[in-house]
Amino acid sequence: MELSEMRGVGPARMESLRAVGIVSLRDLLYTLPVRYEDRTKPVSCRAARGEVLVMGVVHDAPRLSRFNGLTRVTASLQDDSGRLSLAWYNQPWIMQQLPVGEPVMLYGRIAEKNGRRVLQNAQRVTEPSIQPVYRAVKGLPAKSFRTLMEQALKQVEDTCPETLPNSLRLRHGLCELNFALREAHFPANFENLKLARRRLAFEQMLMYQAALGLMRHHKEDGMPLPLPDDAAEAFWKTMPFPPTNAQRRVLEEVRADLCRTRAMSRLIQGDVGCGKTALAFGAIAMTCKAGFQAAMMAPTEILARQHYASAKAMLEPLGIRCGLLIGSMKAKEKKAAHAACAVKEWDAVFGTHALISEGVKYQQLGLVVTDEQHRFGVRQRSTLQEKGTADDKAPHVLVMSATPIPRTLALILYGDLDVSVVDELPPGRTPVRTRIVPEEKRNAMYGFLREEVAKGRQGYVVCPLVDESEMLEDVRSAKETYEDLAHGVLHGLRVGLTWGTQKAEEKAAVLEQFAQGKLDVLVSTTVIEVGVNVPNASVMIIENAERYGLSQLHQLRGRVGRGSAESWCFLLAEENERLKILTQTNDGFLVAQKDLELRGPGDLMGTRQSGEMLQGFLLDGDVRLLEEAAACMKQLRMDHALCAEREAVERTALKYYGEKLKQIALN
Repeated sequence: MELSEMRGVGPARMESLRAVGIVSLRDLLYTLPVRYEDRTKPVSCRAARGEVLVMGVVHDAPRLSRFNGLTRVTASLQDDSGRLSLAWYNQPWIMQQLPVGEPVMLYGRIAEKNGRRVLQNAQRVTEPSIQPVYRAVKGLPAKSFRTLMEQALKQVEDTCPETLPNSLRLRHGLCELNFALREAHFPANFENLKLARRRLAFEQMLMYQAALGLMRHHKEDGMPLPLPDDAAEAFWKTMPFPPTNAQRRVLEEVRADLCRTRAMSRLIQGDVGCGKTALAFGAIAMTCKAGFQAAMMAPTEILARQHYASAKAMLEPLGIRCGLLIGSMKAKEKKAAHAACAVKEWDAVFGTHALISEGVKYQQLGLVVTDEQHRFGVRQRSTLQEKGTADDKAPHVLVMSATPIPRTLALILYGDLDVSVVDELPPGRTPVRTRIVPEEKRNAMYGFLREEVAKGRQGYVVCPLVDESEMLEDVRSAKETYEDLAHGVLHGLRVGLTWGTQKAEEKAAVLEQFAQGKLDVLVSTTVIEVGVNVPNASVMIIENAERYGLSQLHQLRGRVGRGSAESWCFLLAEENERLKILTQTNDGFLVAQKDLELRGPGDLMGTRQSGEMLQGFLLDGDVRLLEEAAACMKQLRMDHALCAEREAVERTALKYYGEKLKQIALN
């Protein structure tokens, strides 16, 4: 059966499905839930927290109120433990489903604000179940998507035949594919769900490893650079600071790569402040000294300008001519920049996506550096790489990331890259002290921030939302927080506000004011997570810290502690085991390892950096499964007795992922 032949799939819905990459029945069946709602175990009204199922009696008649064009239905639920407030927004029909005195089961999210708990937009539950929750598809309501999935599962045997050899499946204790798909979508119980997701995760990882193995045969020839053996050491001698042992080791690895006939593909990852930029400049300096051009692409104009300013100070004294190319330049400036790139007036070019725009040409581009690589799509990096091949040779590629990834995960996911880890910080870096702050200590925390400002320091306040949301009453917004602070507890201080979708020139102006010390406190969303370097900032306050992943919290924490002063990070949230990890260590790799174990790699990696094959990647925090799948592929390649199994796996990888092979990882 074709996807378009299914009941309820007309041209409009077909277009909606295509927009999220679902073009066949198989695509639909492999679109797995992002999470599950446990509607099997009711809790008492008193104990209700987070997303819960509660059972009780409707205590009083529901009331309907209207405000600003919206409707709100309010009621209350009572059981032996007490009473719980209920609220529904823009769902007036719910009043008919809440007869007073009748027992009901409701599933929803508890919002807490000022000590008051409200169960919001709850759904009535008639029988216990585990409900799948899928990623939203525009134009296709969640209920319709689930109905579509129920239809598709009737065709699962014909649509999704077994992909793993039976002997391999039994050796690793994996259930059959059709059972796995049924139970992954609509599990009968949590035991079946665990078996299903384990099987599908193993298959995904194995196919990914098989595809990487096939890719290795397509490595491009590079241009070996004529570098002397002491080129890396010579660069360090020109710097105003001594390198750490880790920096020295990694730059020597890069130098060796640049001399080879195969184009370098190296990932350098290290924690905030470990000196990755100096390593990039070392690679650029060696490339330019050998007579080639280098280009360094950053995800934001702010970061690109910072790199350019640093390069002028560090590289131009070495005779390396540096230039800047960013999207906000005026037409005349862009034209001059394009000409400087094309005739090699500039040896090293720094910029944003503007580096890969249509009119840009390079002369003997020997090195491509991408910074904060998780912010770029694969195609963007590839386009820059293809811009400047010299004599049909691919340029060397150096990729940098300040998002720490556990080494095991990096080596497996980036199977076609060499991975360098900068696991040492320069001397003099003071670890950031991290504390979890409950609501009742909020004012004391603001008092501490005032004291720091009085000492001449600055601080950040980061919020998850830009604007207030009626649907998320318990979540702080940047605009609301800015108003509260500027006219309340921080009145008299210079408070600024910025967010991601703010006009580029306004955002740049606010960040520049903060960088120059013209603002004491900057209220923002996570827009400041990358590329904001203000050594004078000593306080980071993160609202609703429970809504972020550990690695993102660690990245935000890295915005402070960049100077010599003692710095603090305050996490506004109820204490839990996950957040306590941040109070115990400043080691980003340890934090990332814990994040991986708790949440799986999707939150660490993101589909943009790891290729389409990893979309919906399942690990559920089990690093051992990741290692088992990688070890399985290694065994298939090395054991001649398993040749038939290896060929079967590779055939499947080619059949389903052949078109995506060139997009895996970082090309």
